[in-house]
Amino acid sequence: MTEPGAKLVTRAHAARLAAAARTAGHVVVLANGAFDMLHVGHVRYLADARRHGDVLFVAVNTDSSVRGLKGPTRPVVPEGERVELLSHLVCVDWIVLFDEPTVAAILRELRPHLHAKGTDYTPETVPERAVMSQWGGRTVICGDPKDHATTDLIGEVLRRFASPPRCP
Repeated sequence: MTEPGAKLVTRAHAARLAAAARTAGHVVVLANGAFDMLHVGHVRYLADARRHGDVLFVAVNTDSSVRGLKGPTRPVVPEGERVELLSHLVCVDWIVLFDEPTVAAILRELRPHLHAKGTDYTPETVPERAVMSQWGGRTVICGDPKDHATTDLIGEVLRRFASPPRCP
């Protein structure tokens, strides 16, 4: 098992690790996301993704790409801390950061057998599905129903704690 602190690797190193895993006959899976304010939905998605293969790479959006996708107030948790939290999950083998709006470039670099996406997608709606088909890879939908989202969690915290409690 890889030590948590060693799970973050460069994209070039990740490509070498993925190639070695494929050569050894292992099924390589790549999951991706911002993983801002890590919650049970994230963990269920990653655990399910890992069950589909032998090696799980997790591509994590950088802070600047999260801002580009979700707006100027995000992420709440900086990329270094998001990576540190993910590193402690035993289902995660390797982590890479990406700054692009989609994970297509990392998919091309790592050439995983499977690209795992959450249940807010269908195989037909995953933007990178055509990229995966270039080498015979597939997209799998993983995790529980999309009942958890960071945006919803932030909203709930604000609802509960934004106003001071009233005196009886």
